[in-house]
Amino acid sequence: MGRRRPGRALRRAAVTGRLAWGALLLLAPGALLRPVGPTTAAATATLRVLGVRHLAQTAVTLRWPAPGVLAAGAAVDGAHALTALALAAVDRRQRHAALADAAVAAAWAALGVTTAREEKP
Repeated sequence: MGRRRPGRALRRAAVTGRLAWGALLLLAPGALLRPVGPTTAAATATLRVLGVRHLAQTAVTLRWPAPGVLAAGAAVDGAHALTALALAAVDRRQRHAALADAAVAAAWAALGVTTAREEKP
């Protein structure tokens, strides 16, 4: 028996999840910051910008749902995870929040790679 490939259902779930995550980052950054670090004006603004980035990535993915676009999004998420790890290494005050952010970004990257692979013919 062959392995069942989720394809469109996985992409739909990923897009829906990213849309919700982006909206949460944009509209309620304090709710996400409080459990993991200081809720500073800079951290709040950063999460809002990140929310806009996720919403833009969702729009691009919906417009051009090709494997290359999905892979490029995964690469952006991977780069985000690496920069969050770098922040954790140099800023003790933001370390907990940066590590949480790195974990979330790495999860988005892994989901993006999986979705891109499932979309290939």
